[in-house]
Order: sequence, then C-alpha cells, then structure tokens
Amino acid sequence: MPADTPRSSRRAGSAGLIAGLLPPAVAPTESTGRPAKLIAGLLPPAAAATESTGRPARLIADLLPPVVAAAESTCSPPPDAPGLFPAEAEAVRTAGPRRRAEFAAGRSCARAALATLGVAAGPILPGPAGQPLWPAGVTGSITHCAGYQACAVARAADVAAIGIDAEPDAPLPAGLIERIATAPELAWISRHVAVTALPPAARVGAAAWAPAAPPPAAPPSAAPAAHVPPPAAPGGVSWDRLLFSAKEAARKLWYPLTGQWPGFREVTVGLATNGTFTACLPSQGPAGGNGRMTQLTGRWLARDGLIVTAIVRAPR
Repeated sequence: MPADTPRSSRRAGSAGLIAGLLPPAVAPTESTGRPAKLIAGLLPPAAAATESTGRPARLIADLLPPVVAAAESTCSPPPDAPGLFPAEAEAVRTAGPRRRAEFAAGRSCARAALATLGVAAGPILPGPAGQPLWPAGVTGSITHCAGYQACAVARAADVAAIGIDAEPDAPLPAGLIERIATAPELAWISRHVAVTALPPAARVGAAAWAPAAPPPAAPPSAAPAAHVPPPAAPGGVSWDRLLFSAKEAARKLWYPLTGQWPGFREVTVGLATNGTFTACLPSQGPAGGNGRMTQLTGRWLARDGLIVTAIVRAPR
C-alpha cells in the first residue's frame, strides 16, 4: 500500500550508511534480506537509485533518467520508529506503533534518495492530505507495504511529479475491486484471470493476453522517454491488485499537480502484460505541452511476492 495518502495502506542485516543522514544520536539499522530493486526498475534510463544498503540498485540503468533517485528497503521497521527528526516524531505522536514504524522507514528511504540528489537531511513532514512535504525544488513519492518500503525523488525542474506504489502480490479483499474498477477494467481482469488458469502452453498466443484496447499514445510531455521493460511473466500476477496499485500510483502523482485526489473510478487504467500501463486522469488536470494532460504511461513489476508500480510526469 502507499505511504502518506488518505486512502492508502519489511528482513534482517545491517548496512549503516544512512547514519550520516539522520539527526544526532540516532543509530539506525537497515536490512537487506531480499533484493531491494523493485521501484528502481520502473522509472525512466540511467537514474541514480540506492538500496537500503547504499549500494547501486543496478536494475535501473536502462530504465530511469539520471534526474530520478530511488531508495528501497526490505527491512522490518523497528517498532520504536528510530531516526525521526523531532518535528516528524511529533507529527505521528498519536499514531499507532505500526503507522509510526512505517512512517520512519519511509522517511529513512526518503533521506537516502534525497542524499543522492545532494539534498541535506531534514524533516519531511506530512501535508494536510498526508502527502510528504518535500524540500523546496524537489518532488517525490513514498510507498510501503509489508516487507518493502521505497522512495523516488527528483528535482522539480526535471520531473513535475512522481507516483509509486507497492502492494503484496495477492488478491484484493472481497468486494473491493468492484468498488474501484470500471466495467471495462473488470472485464479485462476477468479475461486475464481465465487465461492465467490455462496450462502454460495454452496461454501462448491467447488473444486475451492483449490489452482490452491498444493504449493510446501519450502526449509528448506526459512522461520522460523510457525504454520499455522486458515482457512480464503472464501467469501468477494478481491482476486486481495490479490495477489497484496502478491507480494508487497515478493518484499520488496527480495530487501534487492539482491539489485533488481523484476517485478510483476517475482514474481509468489500461494494463498491458509487457510491464506497462496507461492512466487517464480527470481533464481538469494541468495543461501540458500538447493540450491538457489527461494521459500518462507507467510501468509495473511483479516479483518476490510484490507488485510495484511507478509513473512519472515530465515538466511542461
């Protein structure tokens, strides 16, 4: 689930390179029990990405622009929420232990990502809608779910907005998909669930693996140019959860641009099995270089029991 949004919802080892980014007398522990390379592989070529160990993630060289930095962790957040600045700790003082732990883990990733941009460590407070308030001239997004947390940031002069989301690769709770999906999206999921149930040999060339409709070309200003990632494995993906995640990433991108959280059914998503998706957002969005910007192209990845989505909006 994403971090710091109104409707949104970690293994062991030690790294210690974050220590220099946190307030004095804080002794953070970081963990790398599973490769932390999911969000980094989704944002467009050669960006700087850092795992919780401080090592280059390496999966993003051909996918990210050099203006985006990502940091990821697969640790279980300590319940005492270490590493927070006093103002951050006060912001979550009344939250439950789980929320405080997730908040601290997300801020740890954020400070690591910001350090890659050369931005000094400082408090990252939640805004009126729960969104992270980034340092002046920076845009970004934070996400977390069980066993994973990540942050992607860039300078606002290079990227207008970023949305990332991480989810467990498991079906949504009963009844939720009907509340968030449009009729065409539900039909697409039904076809793909049916094909997934076929033997692997029978899936090859199955018409149902094509998107419900060819995704329309995104406006030139919609997202930085990016290499299309290799095709995703067609079986074993929780398509309803993937749709939810893509919508969450798009909504998290849209709020900094418009000051509005679109409803789930206001964001229409076209999934493709090659690891991409299109997201059409409300027409009252910001003007782009080629008319009003209503459509973006994002990327998704399903691996290690997680689904991760990312979407980037280039500056005008």
